[in-house]
Amino acid sequence: MSESEKFDRVPSKVDNVHTDHYPALNADDALLAELGYRAEFKREFSLLETIAFAFSIMGVVASVTSTFSFPLVSGGHVGMVWGWLIPCFFVMTVALSMAELASSMPTSAGLYYFSAKLAPPKWAALASWITGWANITGQITLVCSIDFTCAQMIASAVTVSTDGATVLSAGATYGILLVILFCHGLVCSAATSILARLNLFYVVINIGTTVAAIIALLVCSGGNKVSTKDAFTLFENSTGWTNNGWAFLLAFTAPMWTLTGYDSAAHISEEVAGAARSAPIAILLGVAGTQILGWLLLIAASFATVSVADLLTTDLPLPLGQLFLNVLGKRGMLAIWSLIIVVQFVTGAAQGVDASRVVFAFARDNALPGSRWWKHINPRTQTPVNAVWFVITSSALCGLLGFSTTALTSLAGASVIGLYVSYAAPILLRITSGRDKFVPGVFSLGKWYFPIGAIAVTWVTFIVVLLFFPPAQNATALDMNYAVVIIMGVFAFASLSWVLSARNWFTGPIKTVDEPTSSVDGKWVRRVDLICLCNICGHSGLTPSTLER
Repeated sequence: MSESEKFDRVPSKVDNVHTDHYPALNADDALLAELGYRAEFKREFSLLETIAFAFSIMGVVASVTSTFSFPLVSGGHVGMVWGWLIPCFFVMTVALSMAELASSMPTSAGLYYFSAKLAPPKWAALASWITGWANITGQITLVCSIDFTCAQMIASAVTVSTDGATVLSAGATYGILLVILFCHGLVCSAATSILARLNLFYVVINIGTTVAAIIALLVCSGGNKVSTKDAFTLFENSTGWTNNGWAFLLAFTAPMWTLTGYDSAAHISEEVAGAARSAPIAILLGVAGTQILGWLLLIAASFATVSVADLLTTDLPLPLGQLFLNVLGKRGMLAIWSLIIVVQFVTGAAQGVDASRVVFAFARDNALPGSRWWKHINPRTQTPVNAVWFVITSSALCGLLGFSTTALTSLAGASVIGLYVSYAAPILLRITSGRDKFVPGVFSLGKWYFPIGAIAVTWVTFIVVLLFFPPAQNATALDMNYAVVIIMGVFAFASLSWVLSARNWFTGPIKTVDEPTSSVDGKWVRRVDLICLCNICGHSGLTPSTLER
């Protein structure tokens, strides 16, 4: 029997034998053992806390604030309203497909594990390797992007509070980034029980601030609003691209940057009670909630934006800060801005946890340099503290790109590309080579898996190409999009390391548990032995599953 065959799951939903295979384990840990891994975390995330985590990691009000310039440039009012709504339908197909995969295989390894199990055996290790490196790239660069934006928000608050007298330099902003990253390292190193409770606070401050921002923009703008017609239909192309249709498509960048990280529910699934059910629910509710609140916030912003040009020429790093200043005045802007900074901070903290679990899982399968360090579980907190600081240090190094606005923007684009490539890879394998080997979990798309998956993969292909383009038609070295350089650099590294070394030792996910056992005549024996018994008995109708039962 090949290694990949020994690693395949028994269809647990059908024959319900997890706890028969592993009688000393609860259902969650027994399912994890069937997937090949020993339980190393405490399962202290409830369903509500898992939903809160998946929602908080997208930080809707802070993310919209961070990316507001994209729709503002690419269509103005139309870019804000419809540039957000249209991608939401396609992103939901990605979320639906991912939810199905997470329900079937709830493990921190997540996406690269899915790819390994659904790819043809000959290519399983390579598929896992490429998916894993794409996801690692997206996860770490996203931590950096979120925290650097948080530093920029603080810099904006300083500028507004001093009436423009103090404008922080790039070096000072980078110093703030380092402080934020250090704080996140401390938070993310905490025990699972603490992290789970913190997410309830995260979701309250997230939703509360978003609702407050919507109300503030609509109420405090008074009669100084655009008409309903203009709010939904006024198109202004400030990109430099002569084709208005293409200019509008660039507005899709904003929701794509915001609607990332929802794979987090899969990556913490080894810390979740009832993960096969909780993870898909968290993914879908997190995405849907972010989409709805984000759209309402952008509609409010569209009504309150009297002059697109005024916002685009602001001295503040983030144009939405100027909009709040115009509508609420200095004190009102600083009040709501302070809450948005808190939301951005907790978003970065949640993303730090997510990224550390990916690093831990990839290291557990010996895929990273120094894996023995990064897969270590701290005996006191029972969390991967070393992996946390790997993420923090790597993000600090990426943050050096912040001395160039162009480089920082390219880094943000690279994070989205890396994540969505890692999302699309297992979905593509699910609808192709994995169709017959996929074992549905609690949540299943049924016969709809193929059209939904096909739309998801097509959308990701389109959006990745879009994200490689520069913001203007006649781009210069100063405003060029260098995301392709970052992404191709990572893929060149992953490809070369595979050809020169990894293909000789990386075999995909590694078992950390013994072969599952089952009872025959009151004795527990390995499942591989049952397969031998089946061959010996000579009854063609007798299968390992019937023997196990």
